[in-house]
Amino acid sequence: MTAPGATPRSSPGLIVAAPSSGAGKTTVATALMAGFARRGLAVAPAKVGPDYIDPRFHEAATGRTSVNLDGWAMRPGLLDGLVASRDGDLVVVEGVMGLFDGAPAAGAVDDGSTAALARRTGWPVLLVVDAARQAGSVAALVHGFRSFDPAVPVAGVLLNRVGGDRHADILRRALEPLGLPVAGAIPRDAAIDRPSRHLGLVQAGEDPALADWLDRLAALAEAHVDLDAVRALARPAGVAAGRAGPLPPLGARMAVARDDAFGFLYPHLLDGWQAAGTALSFFSPLADEAPDPSADAVMLPGGYPELQAGRLAAAGRFLDGVRGAAARGAWVYGECGGFMALGEALVDAGGTAHRMAGLLPLETRFDRRRLNLGYRRVTTRVETPFGPRGTVLRGHEFHYSTIGREGTADRPFAAVDAGGGELGDVGLRHGRVLGSYLHLIDRG
Repeated sequence: MTAPGATPRSSPGLIVAAPSSGAGKTTVATALMAGFARRGLAVAPAKVGPDYIDPRFHEAATGRTSVNLDGWAMRPGLLDGLVASRDGDLVVVEGVMGLFDGAPAAGAVDDGSTAALARRTGWPVLLVVDAARQAGSVAALVHGFRSFDPAVPVAGVLLNRVGGDRHADILRRALEPLGLPVAGAIPRDAAIDRPSRHLGLVQAGEDPALADWLDRLAALAEAHVDLDAVRALARPAGVAAGRAGPLPPLGARMAVARDDAFGFLYPHLLDGWQAAGTALSFFSPLADEAPDPSADAVMLPGGYPELQAGRLAAAGRFLDGVRGAAARGAWVYGECGGFMALGEALVDAGGTAHRMAGLLPLETRFDRRRLNLGYRRVTTRVETPFGPRGTVLRGHEFHYSTIGREGTADRPFAAVDAGGGELGDVGLRHGRVLGSYLHLIDRG
């Protein structure tokens, strides 16, 4: 299925989706990636939406970078360019939430749903169904998702959490009248479940048993999925190669924190900055490394500093290096966890306060948890590295920590949610030190 007037440019691909969250999309998508990679295919992975954690599992399974494809937060040129650039024998895209679940699309390319990406690209959908408590009703469920929007090409079904051969036979017979290929029936297996924490799955790099888990997934896919049938569903995307530059880099020489405490940074930003000629260097705050002293900008991405607060507070070279960058006039920018680290103190889940960089008048607390989640569109109220006052940016917010105390400083962003509801002025800027809870994705 190719969009009218468009020429297929990408490698053949498909989208792994589900009727709802919790059906096993991440496990199944990663199993497919691992299975195809073990067969020697160059798998190009991707994730619908703003998630940071699932793509790292994709990368571990395939050995290749997984990019985010976000119709709400990305401009058309950026989104289409990322779709068209997926290069390999097979593109496997993991969906987000339920197939048709998205955000209000006010002013955006679309609602950010998996269905919207399938509609835009023409990539076929492989629907993962949690069959644990179903028999004949599975046909009604699949028929509903297939017929709800004819422009969303639901091309096959993969049954997950099946009770045994007899259960699988019942499900397959129920689905026969629909004429959709059933690509496999994966049995219930508690050994493949992943541990989770407050922002999702435990990160791929933190698990010493990751390689064994991926081997089990690949074996599961080989044993219970018709991988040839899955590959046969794939089609090239019907989009032309878009052209859109990324967010402007913070400087010509950027030092970026990267470790288990600060690991949330989108590959499309790093790739875009490098393509624009920015020199990137990386440092690990957890290893008490300082940013490159020649850098004219320092970035602390989001992550899990609340789980490493004691180590960060004791990392003198890191903290002094960030303070030194601010003192010499470099831009210092923190997102979410990085914002927390730029403050005066971080209070952990046990109520213990840990001293941070002290560059922003801010205390954040993890002992008073409250979920903050959703897309954000912001307009800059002051000059930032991303442009002059009035620049529009799009991003995402996802955190449980709260602000215990804020002092006097510029509020750099006027924020609205996905539906246009006003959220007030957010973030802090003091001199050339800037931060907020936002994970920025693209210009608005």
